[in-house]
Amino acid sequence: MMNDPHLQAQVLIEALPYMQRFQGCTMVIKYGGNAMTEDRLKEQFAHDVTLMKQVGMNPVIVHGGGPQIGAMLARLGVPTRFVDGMRVTDAATMEVVEMVLGGLVNKEIVHGINRAGGRAVGLTGKDGRLLRARRLQRPGPDGASVDLGQVGEVAAVDPRIIATLDQADFIPVVAPIGVGDGGESYNINADLVAGALAATLGAEKLILMTNVAGVLDGQGRLRSRLDAGEVAALIADGSISGGMLPKIQCCLDAVAGGVRAAHIIDGRVPHALLLEVFTDAGVGTLIRDGDA
Repeated sequence: MMNDPHLQAQVLIEALPYMQRFQGCTMVIKYGGNAMTEDRLKEQFAHDVTLMKQVGMNPVIVHGGGPQIGAMLARLGVPTRFVDGMRVTDAATMEVVEMVLGGLVNKEIVHGINRAGGRAVGLTGKDGRLLRARRLQRPGPDGASVDLGQVGEVAAVDPRIIATLDQADFIPVVAPIGVGDGGESYNINADLVAGALAATLGAEKLILMTNVAGVLDGQGRLRSRLDAGEVAALIADGSISGGMLPKIQCCLDAVAGGVRAAHIIDGRVPHALLLEVFTDAGVGTLIRDGDA
C-alpha cells in the first residue's frame, strides 16, 4: 500500500498530462492471460477500465477464453483437436464456444466492471454485424488448405454499435465471434479482432495483455520501445519467436492501419493498464511507426 501522501500526490501529477492527452481517445484492450483468471487481477482490471472511462477515455475490451472453452468441452465430453495451436471448430464445438465466450466469460467481465462502478455492455461480433467474418484458409504441409471448421478471420468491421455505446458512456466488452455472409458463426482469434477493431476505430492505442513482461531481446532484456525496423531485426536474430510472433504481427498491422501505438504488457502486474497508460515508465513494450 502507498501510505505516503506526498508520493500519492506525485503519482497523480505524473498521470495528469496523460489524462489530458488521451481524453476522448479510444483504447482497444485485448484482455487475456492470468488477468482473466486470478480474482485479484480481475478486480484490478475492472477498476482500471472504469477509471479510464471516468477520466474521459473510451476503452473497448476484446476478450479471449481458450482455457474456459477447453474446460467446458471436457466437461461436456466434446472431443478437441488442435492444428498448429488452433482449435478445430466443428458445429458442436462452435455451440460451446458461443456459450462460453458470448455467455459465461463475457458476462463475468461485464459484471466485474459494473461492480467497479462502470457501465459495461457485453456483445459478440454478431451483434449489429460488428464483425463480418470469413472462413480462415490455412495451408497444410502439402500446400492444400487445412479444414479448421468454423475458425474465421475478420473480413470487415462495422463500428457503429461501438460508437453508439461510447457516446452513451458505456464500455463495450466484445467476444471474438464473427458472422459470415450466410449467418454462420466463426470463432476468431481475440488478438486479431482487437487489432482490426483498433484500426477501424482509429484508436489511440491497442493494448495486448499477456503473461509475459513484453518483448525481450537476445539477452533477455525488456525492450520498452520498438519501431518496425527494430522488430524486424529481433525476428531475424530469433529474439522474437513462437507465440510472440503473431502478437507482434498484430501490433505491426494495427500501427500500419493507423493506430498511433500498440502495447504488449504483462497482465500479471497489478494495475498493469494504469501503469502503462498513465506513467512515464510503463510496464511493457510500446510499438509504433519509426516516423512517429
